[in-house]
Amino acid sequence: QVQLVESGGGLVQAGGSLRLSCAASGRTFSNYAMGWFRQTPGKEREFVAAISRNSITYYAGTVKGRFTISRDNAKNTVYLQMNSLKPEDTGDYYCAANYWNVQTNAPSYDSWGQGTQVTVSS
Repeated sequence: QVQLVESGGGLVQAGGSLRLSCAASGRTFSNYAMGWFRQTPGKEREFVAAISRNSITYYAGTVKGRFTISRDNAKNTVYLQMNSLKPEDTGDYYCAANYWNVQTNAPSYDSWGQGTQVTVSS
């Protein structure tokens, strides 16, 4: 499995921006598709964005046009740039890795980070 460590969460006002980072170690990063998911209390983990091994990107409809996922294979890191944040973007954000194939459903990912909290105030 890949070890993943997220960072960059915090408190921001509505309309603001944050950039999340996820540093990977333990395996060849370029062989993994990467995803970002978020979760709020009482709800299932929700797909946010994913990026394939060759940087094709996928987004949930709720974040498309506001969030951008990217990866830097030289740094073994995936990013989530979040702009025009809304209170409903509040949650714990998790980075995930899946060997070879990009997926948009959480159960397909076998490596997860510990999460980073994002709070958007109105």
